[in-house]
Formats: sequence, structure tokens, C-alpha cells
Amino acid sequence: MIKLSASIKNTKIIVSKVAVKDNLNAAINNAVELIGGFEKIISSEEKILIKGNFNSPNRYPASSDPNFIRSVVKMLRANGVTDISLGASCGLAWQPTARVLKKKRVYKLADELEIKLINFDEGEWVKIDIDGHYLKSVSITKAAFDADKIIYLPNMKTHSHARFSMSLKFAVGLTGPFIRRKIHMDHLEEKVVEINLAVKPDLIILDARKCLVTGGPAKGKRKKAGLVLASTDLVALDVEALKILKSFNARNKLDMFVWELPQIDYARRLKLGVQKEDDYLLVSDDYNSV
Repeated sequence: MIKLSASIKNTKIIVSKVAVKDNLNAAINNAVELIGGFEKIISSEEKILIKGNFNSPNRYPASSDPNFIRSVVKMLRANGVTDISLGASCGLAWQPTARVLKKKRVYKLADELEIKLINFDEGEWVKIDIDGHYLKSVSITKAAFDADKIIYLPNMKTHSHARFSMSLKFAVGLTGPFIRRKIHMDHLEEKVVEINLAVKPDLIILDARKCLVTGGPAKGKRKKAGLVLASTDLVALDVEALKILKSFNARNKLDMFVWELPQIDYARRLKLGVQKEDDYLLVSDDYNSV
């Protein structure tokens, strides 16, 4: 496999974009290799928390595809990681989370993979002061702080209220019910972003094989994009994913320049990721920057 030079890897934020053909394992592995590889981000001795996308019991891409989780766990195991947990919490409209996890057969999946399943709603919450403009503090699942590293596995989809739901909005699933109610009262897009001041992932692997291009997060028009994207940067990954979503020309709320969308603009102002296009490199699976 051709790899990027060490100098590029060490000086540039990278977003990889890999076409999924017949082998999902290979696509995920290639996507992570292109940004430096699992070995650069995670060590075998660390406790890894994978955050799945089980906001609702609706079918993929509204919720995580079990095969995607299987592939990521397989890649981690191949890199010597043994302490792996899968964590999830559903949206307020689909509570309780246990019912969603049961319907989606996530308990069975965790048993099959021999990993720990953490229902955030049944655990402890930690209050974190963030002193944001809209949120002064947030309650975050203790599981996020018990882990050494966090891996986000979002899907690519629009959102009927927040315009889109991918990397930046994924932190909502780590928060307690009170905070979720509060963020939906007003200034949803800005509050979603402020949660990331409390906790950030170490790796994001976006399942963009299929996506919701209207509605969301649970229902909408489904399209095939046939891709996996990976990055360590919340903003860079969402920017590139938004370009793909916008390319479908669907009736949604993405009718703005990507960098002017409220989530992206506010995340940039809070310095939660890259500030502009020149701050990162997009690398495709033909190993050429694009």
C-alpha cells in the first residue's frame, strides 16, 4: 500500500475519503491508514470507547450498521487493542435507550464481539464547566472520561432542525437528558457545538456508504454515496461530508456556503478544528490529494 510521507502526516490535518467496493474492512482500514493509521492514534494498552449511532431504532443510515462496528472492532483487535467498549444513548423521542438497543440487537452484537456495552443512561454523569455563550456547563457520561481514547462512528445525514448531524453533533449522544432538553429549546446549532468544549474524539470514522439527504436524524430520503471518511478533526471531516451531501441537490437546509453553516461557523470561532480549507488535506483512496 502506498502511504503518505511522514512529513505530510505530521504537519497537516488529513481527511481521507475512500470508496467502498466489496470489502468494508479494507475500506475502513485504508481510510484510517491514510490519516496515519490506528497505531498513530491508539496504543494497544489503552481503553477505547466506541460511540455508536443509536439515536433511534430506525434502519441504517438513521442508526449504525452493525457490520461497520464489527469492522472497526476487528481493526482495533488487529492492532492489539483488547479493552473495547461500545457506548450509546438514544434521543429523547425514542427513550428508553435500552429498548432501542434491544430492538437493534446491540446487546447481541456486543456479546458476539466480546466487548462491553455501555448504556450511557444507566451510568453516571459528570458535570463539566465549559463557560460557553449558551451553555455554562454540561453533564457528560462518565464513560467518556473513563476511556483513554474515544472513537466516533457517525453516519452521514441531514437533520430537520440542526441542518446536519455528523461529527460535531455526535457529542450530544454523550450528554444527559436534562442537557438534551435544554439544547433543543433554542440556538440548537450553537449549543450542539459548545458541547464539544467538554469532550472531543481522538478519531472519527464516518460511515458514508448511505446517507440521509433530507429530513433526519431518523427519517428522510436515502441515497448511496459509497464512501468512508476518516479524520481526527471534527470541523474538517464535517466540511468534506457536507460537500458530498450538498452534491445530491436535495431539498434540505444546506442551502448555504459550507463554511457559513451555523455549526461549522461557530465551531471555527470556538477553535474546535480547522479554520479554513488550507488548514487540511483531503486524500482520496487513489492516494492523491484532491
